[in-house]
Amino acid sequence: MKNILYKTIMILGFVGFVLTINSCSNDFVEQSPQYSIDSENYFNSENDYYLALVAAYDLLQPTYQNVIVGEIASDNTYCGGESPTDVIGWQQIDDMIHTPVNSNLHEIWSLMFAGVQRCNYFMEYKDKTSFEGKDVMIGEIKFLRAYYHFELVKWFGGIPMKVNERFQLGDETSIPRSSKEAVYAQIEADLLAAIEVLPDVPQQQMRATKGAAYALLGKAYLYQDKFTEAANAFEEVIKNGNYTLIEDYNSIFEHEGENGSESVFEVQYTEIEGASFDCLQCSEGNVAVGFSGVRGYDGDLFTPGFSFNVPTPEAAGIYEEGDQRDAVTILDIVAWSDSTGASYTTGNEHTGYFNRKYIPRKRGADAAGDQNLTNPNNYRAIRYSDVLLMAAEANNRGGLSDATAQDYLNQVRRRAFGNNDHDINLSGAELTEAIYQERRMELLGEGHRFFDLVRTGQAAEKIDGFVVGKHEIFPIPLEEIEFSTGNWSQNPNY
Repeated sequence: MKNILYKTIMILGFVGFVLTINSCSNDFVEQSPQYSIDSENYFNSENDYYLALVAAYDLLQPTYQNVIVGEIASDNTYCGGESPTDVIGWQQIDDMIHTPVNSNLHEIWSLMFAGVQRCNYFMEYKDKTSFEGKDVMIGEIKFLRAYYHFELVKWFGGIPMKVNERFQLGDETSIPRSSKEAVYAQIEADLLAAIEVLPDVPQQQMRATKGAAYALLGKAYLYQDKFTEAANAFEEVIKNGNYTLIEDYNSIFEHEGENGSESVFEVQYTEIEGASFDCLQCSEGNVAVGFSGVRGYDGDLFTPGFSFNVPTPEAAGIYEEGDQRDAVTILDIVAWSDSTGASYTTGNEHTGYFNRKYIPRKRGADAAGDQNLTNPNNYRAIRYSDVLLMAAEANNRGGLSDATAQDYLNQVRRRAFGNNDHDINLSGAELTEAIYQERRMELLGEGHRFFDLVRTGQAAEKIDGFVVGKHEIFPIPLEEIEFSTGNWSQNPNY
């Protein structure tokens, strides 16, 4: 389904070198390889803009690492792997001993800035050629830029920003880090502009919609404790009627459940070959799936992986009896082995539990490449249940309506249990705690937990080794600080 488009169009991060980015189209497009020698002479046709839009979407795929680390940094999972030095950057984050010298954090910084750069490249030339429908493409670009900026601000705090023009070599010594507030203001502006032009239903699968923009806007507001604004944005998603809770929770995370009615926005993956362990970000597959798989596995349904991101015993035990999310979220490998005859080996920090939502499933004999690199399991980046729970939180914490908060919370719980017997009728602070717990149960394994704990002030209580005033955000990579020659200060206490 995907062919490869190569373009030299950006500086990756600010480290002072230009890379040829392997930019691959997504499921909504098939293109033959094309080459642009001089990017300044691009954007001469609708197709040029379209390919640049595809390239901007493409940097969503490396966010697989953001998802894994968002769990490992929290109280949900341990790093795991073969040994404590297997992926040492992840292990350091798990132990809360990470420093500015961390290649995995540097990858998150660089790849998210590469996404911003591709969006700004499009915007720099947005007026060069006219054609019908360009306003929708611009809306998608602004949504994507907001998505990348949101990832950057929640990981690193204030960041350097340029709007509608690319970063150039030398900018790192002259452009300051914007404040966190300024980054959020740009995110809000981009999403409000995107909402004006994006359709309710995409013309092609996976492209951003008005509902996705409202959901991300509400999330950005929630991260700033702007509860009224967040509740209003989420209400736009809820009332538009395009999204519903899938009755069968398990089906959400299987191949047939991709891009379903519960999916507000998904990162698309495919099994196209071309990646290697020397260039994981080049993969069109969801690399997180292989990393989270059972080490040495031989048996039904699943294929082996590298035993990272293993749920803690405490996290595996949070579900009430009768909650169908338990068996869908947590694979108890001992019980599974006993019931199916599957065999496996153990790795670092083995708990006996695995993130069943995102571990590799068996595919046909003709599946392409290394299945740990080319797994086509989409990442459900924004689910409707997440929107309902964020709306519940905004209504409750903002003092707007506990009755509305209960309604949205209980919609999620009724799906989980298949009945109304587990409805919650709490209010005030008790309802707040119930919503927090429900978010953990509903979204465990999906990369949200660390940031939920930080933004709600629970991280120091829940995460071993967490230092208040330091670990709320991650350090700016040392290379970036050094190349800025004193222009950017490091985050506090790093």
